[in-house]
Amino acid sequence: MPQKIGLISDSHSYIDHTTLSHLQDVDEIWHAGDIGLSSVMAALPSGKTIRAVFGNIDDLEAQQAYPEWLDFELEGVRVQMTHIGGKPPRYAKGVKERILSSGARLFICGHSHICKVEFDPALNCLYMNPGAIGQQGFHHMRTMLLFELEAGKVQNLRVVELGRRGV
Repeated sequence: MPQKIGLISDSHSYIDHTTLSHLQDVDEIWHAGDIGLSSVMAALPSGKTIRAVFGNIDDLEAQQAYPEWLDFELEGVRVQMTHIGGKPPRYAKGVKERILSSGARLFICGHSHICKVEFDPALNCLYMNPGAIGQQGFHHMRTMLLFELEAGKVQNLRVVELGRRGV
């Protein structure tokens, strides 16, 4: 049975009913940092597995609740997640080495507020950045990603546009 994932990032203390409605039918919710207020995490639908990392705007409370890096395996897919990761082929310092040494096949980060999914053949790894669900930043459209993991594969990936920032 596939695991349905809702991937969000850069909430900056903001989450709305549109975002929450898309997270109702997933098995796991992953937050790639810059959570902001703890009320964002408290608002997430109950009964879901939550995986999150802290970001550069997150306070000590978030830093104590969530790690800077997550490294795990789900449905045969090795995953690494952090907030500031750069993008292929120009990753943040030390990221490329960490992906290679872990054998990750899915690398997730946030920070840029730019939704991007790209396979990096040099690392044999799929890069995902869901963009931003919050109102803070320079992005025009708030976005998130929905996908499934099953038998070692990412499948049924789709970008969800949540509405324009500031509207």
